[in-house]
Amino acid sequence: MKIKVYMSFPADKVTKPVTYHLIKDFDLRINILNADVSLNKEGRLVADFEGDEANIREGLGFLEREGIRYKLFNKSIIWQEDKCVHCGACTAVCPSGALQMDKHDWSLTFDKEKCYVCELCVKACPLKVMSV
Repeated sequence: MKIKVYMSFPADKVTKPVTYHLIKDFDLRINILNADVSLNKEGRLVADFEGDEANIREGLGFLEREGIRYKLFNKSIIWQEDKCVHCGACTAVCPSGALQMDKHDWSLTFDKEKCYVCELCVKACPLKVMSV
């Protein structure tokens, strides 16, 4: 099983080896997609968790016990490519780099694996060809 998780760390928790425990104690494969973690500041981390369903559930329980808030991304962005004019407005707001302009022909590319499903592209698209 594989899920995408957004984690928010209180400032006093950023020094804890959370991903280490998720890997070692719960046998999860963690792929960090984006991180903003600094001392004395609230941290955030977006990662794929892969493993047995029971281990993922136990790992999420560990996060709760540690006081780390999390949100599961269980939606996906739908891009109506045939209606898109490739203006690139969505690329300006995409924090993950999932939406990019091809440098050779200036067409829009969308990598669903990188997508955080933050929905900013949906709001930015003038033609409304991005939806959830």
